[in-house]
Amino acid sequence: MLEFYQQLAKTLKNSAAVLATVTSIKGSTPREVGAKMFISADGKTVGTIGGGAGEAKVYHQALQLLKTGKKQFVEIDLSGVPQRETQGVCGGTMQVLLELWSGSESLNLVNQIIDALTSGQSATIITPFNRDEKPYLSQQTEVIASLYSTALIEPLLPPPRLLIIGGGHIAISLVQIAKIAGFQVIVQDDRPDYATKERFPDASLVLAEPITSIQEILNKNSNLHVALVTRGYLQDLAALRLLSNYELPYIGMIGSNKRVNTVYKILQAEGCPTEFLNQIYAPIGLDIGALTPEEIAVSICAELIKVRRGGTGNSFSDTISRNT
Repeated sequence: MLEFYQQLAKTLKNSAAVLATVTSIKGSTPREVGAKMFISADGKTVGTIGGGAGEAKVYHQALQLLKTGKKQFVEIDLSGVPQRETQGVCGGTMQVLLELWSGSESLNLVNQIIDALTSGQSATIITPFNRDEKPYLSQQTEVIASLYSTALIEPLLPPPRLLIIGGGHIAISLVQIAKIAGFQVIVQDDRPDYATKERFPDASLVLAEPITSIQEILNKNSNLHVALVTRGYLQDLAALRLLSNYELPYIGMIGSNKRVNTVYKILQAEGCPTEFLNQIYAPIGLDIGALTPEEIAVSICAELIKVRRGGTGNSFSDTISRNT
């Protein structure tokens, strides 16, 4: 979402744009409430509300709105009912709000949103449904309940962060894929030749430092996902000794079953709690038959999305005995 608003800010510096936001859904739909896209004055689009005929309908309506400037709702019927003019057969319906964003006022709002996302501060976008009211940013942590029937309430959440420990071949692809999936990525490797910005141009931070350098990051980011794709079990041990002191939503560790179990046995002998070991996704990734570094990176990112979104796909760690 951060990159979406950065693109919107860049567009608004030169021209107007129509922001399309899904405000309600019923039944099965391709996107969720809050999904967005914008259409610039030259007809270019950023983001998606689901694609297909429904998105095409919104696109054509947006081109008209660029001329009229009048906020409007667009209904997208995906029910597939024969007697209706439907835009798909997903089975549900979507309501999409179109509104014109232009000028310094809109640009200032987008910049405020970007500042909130990058700083991690609490804020909420309030988008009134009334045609005469404009969206605004609220710093209140609790939104008045009555607004839910008259406006779209969107809490601003900072992008999820992924710390990749190890800068080898898999890490190169994982950084690229994770960024596409919306993660802000940090890479750590104690080898200066591996931990470079040239190898990881899409990473927000590259640490060519010992593993202890991640402690400051861990102290500042409780909602941090960690992928261990190190060169050996000694590096895994050093990382996990640090990570065991924190509550994190995801820790994944690469390696064969033998390597994983070797690490677990050493940590258990050192007194590491079994509860901590049980929460590690190891071997890392979803079981998709991946072989190449690129394929393995895809399987890891798929598992990250599964954990973040509450999916049900099978992980390697779901299908092996950890013997701990």
